Amino acid sequence: MSELKTPNGGAAVLIAAASGRALAAAARRAGYLPLVADFFDDADTRSLSAATCRVGDPDAGFDAKTLIPALERLAEGRAPVGLVYASGFEDRVELLDEIARRWTLFGNKADSVRRAKNPVLIAELCRALRIPHPEISLAPPPNAEGWLVKSVGGAGGSHVALASAWRASDENIYFQRVAPGEPVSILCLCEGRETLALGSSRQWPAPSPDEPFRFGGCVRPAGLAADVERRLIEAANSLAAAVGLVGLNSFDFLVAGAAFVLIEINPRPGATLDIFENGPLFAAHVDACRGILPPAPLEFPSAAAAQIAYARREIAAMPAFDWPAWTADRPRAGSALRLYDPLCTIKACAADPERARALVTERTACLLDRIDQLGERDIERDGAEHQHADGTSR
Repeated sequence: MSELKTPNGGAAVLIAAASGRALAAAARRAGYLPLVADFFDDADTRSLSAATCRVGDPDAGFDAKTLIPALERLAEGRAPVGLVYASGFEDRVELLDEIARRWTLFGNKADSVRRAKNPVLIAELCRALRIPHPEISLAPPPNAEGWLVKSVGGAGGSHVALASAWRASDENIYFQRVAPGEPVSILCLCEGRETLALGSSRQWPAPSPDEPFRFGGCVRPAGLAADVERRLIEAANSLAAAVGLVGLNSFDFLVAGAAFVLIEINPRPGATLDIFENGPLFAAHVDACRGILPPAPLEFPSAAAAQIAYARREIAAMPAFDWPAWTADRPRAGSALRLYDPLCTIKACAADPERARALVTERTACLLDRIDQLGERDIERDGAEHQHADGTSR
């Protein structure tokens, strides 16, 4: 792939994530040259990056035997300033130690991620800090009704299920009592001791038959009462300092009126990058990991929403497609998609969050209808003309 130019002729930076497109876009806006390793190697990730590599997959995840050599190939001759990571590491934090031995890690170190994703430790911290938190149990509750089962280190809602649907396995799991409320997230910049809240957002699920809590989308701002938002930010600040977090992190709550509970900490840049994309997030993340917070709050005008469009049927080979400008994470021609696989991300900006969410809903339906109108035969025939020799599959 030819070298990309940025306004500043920027330095190269490695990115590793389940999907690296949002970080690559943020890095380009900050003047860096992204070198991306992820599960999909989407078309727009390639266009944003100086080099890309598809490694691992959503089912098996990353492993050191393939990820480290892939990153070394990307870094060869480019002298990257370091590596930024997103989702894909919370359940295998030893990979962060491997990465940190080779490159500067712009993000939480492995020990901090272990603490943030340790359900017992977080429950104890919440109790000590007087932050509401649902009851948890490492053993299956005698009565599964009213309980969830979660994977330790899971992300994106796909790892969450009703405890009544759980079947014994060797998974690293825990149980959390169901709590009322709507999902709300606080995005923060942290530098180990101090924290700067960047904004709030609401999330919603996109259930599938096997994943009732699968991530659907998010919208900013959350539109909370000022006192409730202040209390959520105070809780996030206290936990960030207690865990020792750096860089971009998000704190997930369930909010019901004036009441709330913390349900998760995401110790890395997450899905809300797309709705905070009109700010200098990447540079702020790198600076915060170096111990430097912005001198003033970052501003994010208007409202923004992002939603995942999931495949409504199997697509044997994606054809060349005229993707609208409001789409991202676009699969390359020839990519295979299974039923319920993520097809792409839909984005929208508007004057208020209600309109932004309505707009991504409209756009998602429109795009999926267009895909359906192609017809399965057309998809297979046209996609075969663009099939990649590497057998690309989402």
